[in-house]
Amino acid sequence: MPANFGAILTAMVTPFDEDGRVDEDAAVALMHHLVEHGSDGLVVCGTTGEAATLTDEEHLRVIELAVGEMRGVCPVIAGVGSNDTRHAVMLTERATQLGADALLSVNPYYNRPSRRGIVAHFREVARATNLPIILYNIPQRTAADMDNELLAELAQIDGIVAVKQANAANLAPIDGLAIYAGNDDLLARVLDMGEPGGILTSSHIFGEEMRRMVDEPEHRHEIDASLADVYRDMAIAPAACTIKAALNLLGIRAGRPRLPYVELDEQELSIVRALLERHGMLAAAA
Repeated sequence: MPANFGAILTAMVTPFDEDGRVDEDAAVALMHHLVEHGSDGLVVCGTTGEAATLTDEEHLRVIELAVGEMRGVCPVIAGVGSNDTRHAVMLTERATQLGADALLSVNPYYNRPSRRGIVAHFREVARATNLPIILYNIPQRTAADMDNELLAELAQIDGIVAVKQANAANLAPIDGLAIYAGNDDLLARVLDMGEPGGILTSSHIFGEEMRRMVDEPEHRHEIDASLADVYRDMAIAPAACTIKAALNLLGIRAGRPRLPYVELDEQELSIVRALLERHGMLAAAA
């Protein structure tokens, strides 16, 4: 099961309507917008998709919606992570039944199992599907780093084919795993390593520029440098919050984030607005 899902994979926000419910029409419109503006594939129900505050019913419905809408258009990778192995297995089984192309699974957070516990967790997850699994290493959220030795061990489990690597200190080839940049500012480095690409958030807005980093390697570092303010300013708040604010400013319906995420305050919003103006995005939207 090769990790061939494309280079620019957007970790999509989940739009909500004025009543805080999943806005399916806005979600479908956003899916098409993303693939028309640089994205090779979509990752739904991840951190940026606010999976932590989706009910299981909502979570599975978003996967179902994405699969039904994007089949034959682009790969759909479903977030199925949980710190409860039984819950992760259930989400894995259901996402498989719904027809996702691949799965993204984070190591258990908060309860911080031992190394043997992490391996046992992913063995159970892998048994629950015949789909390729992308691991997600993000120690700033899980409080536990999966070092490269552990990742190489996990690569021996049938079905585990790649890692979304959000720890820059671990960025190195791993036998048996493709590497996807887990932070936007790591994309150029990952591509330079000959790895497939990244699971990104700024690609909601700057997908075409990020796509150029793949298609024009001779200009990769120049483009990367031109996006330095994007990486900086889009990180002033959680990605779901800044991305939704930027999309709304561009007239692309995304709604508000769910608590405990909050909308940007005026100062934060002014930073995002100025970023879009500097890059000519608001003018293009108008």
